[in-house]
Amino acid sequence: MAISLKDVEHVAMLARLELTAEEKEMYTGQLNAILEYIGKLQELDTSQIPPTAHVLPIHNVLREDQVRPSMDRAEVLQNAPYEEEGQFRVPKIV
Repeated sequence: MAISLKDVEHVAMLARLELTAEEKEMYTGQLNAILEYIGKLQELDTSQIPPTAHVLPIHNVLREDQVRPSMDRAEVLQNAPYEEEGQFRVPKIV
């Protein structure tokens, strides 16, 4: 399947792009080169290759959760510009 100049013009119109004649020719050539490469890839026999979502095996890199003591509330809030009822007070954002 080849991309024609008319196809490029149609896609440009849908994307609201104004392309010059040179740009239309350039994009037609580039898209056809991409489709030609995809055609080469489709010639490969992948029947013996299992489907994968990732190239490398996935493993969890996060540490296990551990219960640890937290900082004192008064110490945390001592530098807060505004504090109310033991919590940070921030401006309302709508």
